[in-house]
Amino acid sequence: MSSMSDWFEPWNSQELYQETVKASTTCASSSPIEEQGIVCGPVLRLRYVDYKTDLYHGSILIVTRNKGQEDAPQIKYTTGPSHPSSENSPLRYGEFEPTMFYSETFEGSEIHMYRYNVMLSLTEYEQTVKYTVNGDSKMHYRFFIPSRNTDFNVISYSCNGFSVSTNTTTFKGSMWFDIMNKHSDVHYNVMLGGGDQIYSDGISLFSDKVREWVETKDPLKKRNMVADDAFKKDLSHFYMKEYLEWYGYGHWKGSTENSKTTQTCFPIALATIPSVNIWDDHDTIDGWGSYSDSLMKTSVFSSIGKASFKYYMLFQHHVSLEEKDAYLQDKMWLLGREPSPFIGELSHSVFTRVGPNMAMLGLDCRTERSLKTIVLRSTYDAMFERLTQEVKTQKFDHLLLMLGVPIAYPRMVMLEWLFTSRLLFPLKYLSRKGIVAPGFVNEFNGDVELLDDLNDHWCSRHHKRERNWLLARLQDFGAKYGVRITILSGDVHLASMGRFRSRQHRHHPVASTETQKTNAFIDEQPENDERLMVNVISSAVTNAPPPPTVSRVLQKKTPIHRFDHETDEDAVPMFNFETNGGTPRQITCFLPQRNWSDIVPIKNVLNNEHMQKFYRLKLGDRLLPGMVTREYGLESVDKIKPNNSKGHRNPPYPVTERGVMATHHVETESTNINSKTTAYSMPIPELRITKDKLSHTGIKHMREK
Repeated sequence: MSSMSDWFEPWNSQELYQETVKASTTCASSSPIEEQGIVCGPVLRLRYVDYKTDLYHGSILIVTRNKGQEDAPQIKYTTGPSHPSSENSPLRYGEFEPTMFYSETFEGSEIHMYRYNVMLSLTEYEQTVKYTVNGDSKMHYRFFIPSRNTDFNVISYSCNGFSVSTNTTTFKGSMWFDIMNKHSDVHYNVMLGGGDQIYSDGISLFSDKVREWVETKDPLKKRNMVADDAFKKDLSHFYMKEYLEWYGYGHWKGSTENSKTTQTCFPIALATIPSVNIWDDHDTIDGWGSYSDSLMKTSVFSSIGKASFKYYMLFQHHVSLEEKDAYLQDKMWLLGREPSPFIGELSHSVFTRVGPNMAMLGLDCRTERSLKTIVLRSTYDAMFERLTQEVKTQKFDHLLLMLGVPIAYPRMVMLEWLFTSRLLFPLKYLSRKGIVAPGFVNEFNGDVELLDDLNDHWCSRHHKRERNWLLARLQDFGAKYGVRITILSGDVHLASMGRFRSRQHRHHPVASTETQKTNAFIDEQPENDERLMVNVISSAVTNAPPPPTVSRVLQKKTPIHRFDHETDEDAVPMFNFETNGGTPRQITCFLPQRNWSDIVPIKNVLNNEHMQKFYRLKLGDRLLPGMVTREYGLESVDKIKPNNSKGHRNPPYPVTERGVMATHHVETESTNINSKTTAYSMPIPELRITKDKLSHTGIKHMREK
């Protein structure tokens, strides 16, 4: 076990993990799952933090193969201060107790899953928790717990895998290596997985039963095929194997010789940064939930959903569906109130404090999803009841709301109309027959391949009423209780910052003095703008980005929308330079390169030598969203220019004591194994005012109450 003499030993992540990145474009020819011993884990998970009792609650997952049920690995731990300034604080020793919560026969061997309960007291200083597994100590077997008075350093990421036919040979770097390099200096306390933590689209290739179903040409036979016990066993085998290989080894193989990767730093990150996750379609199968109800209700598709949900809960939440307390009564859950239509289980959203002044809510936007509904109304009611209860019990200044798919994103109305139009019927027919453009339609029900992606979006014709209703309620909640809401999303394989804020009056040839004052107030005092909500869109941490033409189209499709008479919706034009730092960009709202993001409290930036040297900021600065340069950090301005433009405004945002810094870490060069990233940041201030009620007149599409 550790002692004070070596407690503060340096953690050189660059030196430790650089060699592992060389495997990013290849993988073992056969499955790396070992025949005996630990085959997955340790995987850390944050459950909740109770600031009334000053207790931190989490869990650790370890999966073994061909070991006795009673032969649980032993995890011992030591806690102590993270910084020498608190070195007089004593080290404390203990052991995390295991619970064997699930077992399964897998390829003729026994799989046992163990959950270790983590419950530790918060202290006046940041703690490092170092642990050993069966006496084995590794540098990354540690995690960091903030002091009882400090908010969390948060990572947000999504799309952690490749599509089945992606050519991975050009992606020689690893964003997980970059995360590890920054973690050793920043000390991230939690990473929020916004969906697609694993890509299971290969089920149609590597599950014999699903492949047989996909290859069935007769649509009637396909729809009526029954998923019998053998079929369901095949599904279980696929998801168990997929999770063991990816979560245990970072191993993945796609459909071509050039579709493979080993992301060794991903399992390393899982062992050192506790996770909180929600899921999205690729955790199941591409598009799950956004196909027609007739397909979703089939025996095959509903069985796929049920199997994936089971293993999602096992590996990403460390819970078995058979455990009443852990599955249905844990304090972290925000449960749906009625079984979901195709899986038959309650949706599982997650709430926890991530600091005395911050909270996060991961909204389960997949379990209840159907073509015309994302989340059931009763679940929304439960969500706002929980938020109201929590903020009344103990006020928080900032809410991080996880939504898998961006809610502030360009509309694709024309494509939706085209893909569902009868005009395309002849082409779809020929594509189904394999005569013309065989990849134009999907292999499940013959719809246009991209239609499920469009149907997934909040702005799609099926969901826009639900979207606007939710946004209005979020604005009302934030304004009433003085809570700044920041939305975290992924899914779209690029970096962006959507934004809602108080409307600026424009299009007047000669603006009145009063109008100019109002507009100036909105720009100058965002901390007093009760309608300001930023949607941090971070995707993909692993998957390939779209071509540059996509970002050009999106930029053109992103005018300033009027959400209601008092709220503007746009995107923050923060990508002012290419990642090389020297070339100005014209497409400033979207950057199609691999990325991940973090949300760090301003107080933590100021108190961390590494971050302070990087951002070069101080309280009271007004910073323009944009690229962070090594020489100057973010550009600081003293005076705001008057708004004479109809385009995207880029006013500065103040560095405030209770604010946060939101940063996109964008891959600088995908062919470089050094895996460097370029940072694009903006401060997000707290909300300093309250209003009992906001007006939402003028919303075009609004769900009925």
